[in-house]
Amino acid sequence: MRCLLVEDYTPLRKNIEECLVEEGYVVDSSASGDEGLWFAKNHPYDVIILDIMLPEVDGLTILRKIRELQDHTPVMIVSARDGVTQRVEGLNAGADDYLVKPFALIELVARLHALVRRRYDRGTPVLNVGDLTIDCALKKVVRGGKEISLTRREYHLLEYLAFRAGQPVSRTDIWEHVYEDQAGGSSNAVDVYIGYLRKKLNEGGKPDLIQTRRGHGYLLTESPT
Repeated sequence: MRCLLVEDYTPLRKNIEECLVEEGYVVDSSASGDEGLWFAKNHPYDVIILDIMLPEVDGLTILRKIRELQDHTPVMIVSARDGVTQRVEGLNAGADDYLVKPFALIELVARLHALVRRRYDRGTPVLNVGDLTIDCALKKVVRGGKEISLTRREYHLLEYLAFRAGQPVSRTDIWEHVYEDQAGGSSNAVDVYIGYLRKKLNEGGKPDLIQTRRGHGYLLTESPT
């Protein structure tokens, strides 16, 4: 999952970024509001973390501008402004959540996971596709009662496909949401990792849950053909 983090206080920004990368997020971070707004307008994100007091362009202005573009990406405001009026203002501007500084990183991560699940209409951190179960909290994958060991990249690719199960997912979407480098993505790299996933998921002659849709990408489905 790809996250945009806009926070001007360097120590906090770096701590959040390191924590999210450890959790498996691909993170774009910015210390200024104008750059953060550019990122938000020009790249797709699964979730955005936004401070209010930013240089150049304030966080509420960024939020209102992206909502004017009909961008419904979940946005979490993180701010030291802890008054009820400020929190209400942020939520009324289009924020999905508001976390007051200082906060525990573990709470930030839990709230982000909840926003991502809501974005993809998933009620719990456990995703089921046929006989495949993905526990997003434990980063655990089981098929047919047998746990499957995946690399970090393989897991996050499968998790993204599972969040969008039943929908064709283009190679471009996969590259933008799973890989660190959004520019110049290689469709061959995506194909290679899909091959790795298929080999592990289909071990023992199990039917293929990942279907190729020519011209559209890949589809994770509980009705393999």
